[in-house]
Amino acid sequence: QVQLVESGGDLVQPGGSLRLSCVASGKFFIVNAMGWYRQAPGKQRELVATITSGGSTNYADSVKERFTVSGDNAKNMVYLQMSSLKPEDTAVYYCYARVRDRSRLYDTDYWGKGALVTVSS
Repeated sequence: QVQLVESGGDLVQPGGSLRLSCVASGKFFIVNAMGWYRQAPGKQRELVATITSGGSTNYADSVKERFTVSGDNAKNMVYLQMSSLKPEDTAVYYCYARVRDRSRLYDTDYWGKGALVTVSS
């Protein structure tokens, strides 16, 4: 019912910058929140950053001084600006959205397929 498509994953050197984008499409009433999670090899998926339609944000402690999440409500898009990248940031980054369905009664979480970010010399 809802599709999330990420773009912007790439190979980048330590200390470099990268911007990820994600757009939500499909049949829904409204998107309440969007954001990013990541999963490194052999580790659990973890929160990176989220933003609500009202503009409230939250970040993982490991990224809060280096990453910035932003959104565009009119376009149902979310962005992640990543700076001062470290090798430990290497992971598959998954777009996330919490969506109110067309009945206006229920919220459902959706996930994109992921974008690979590799930080290496």
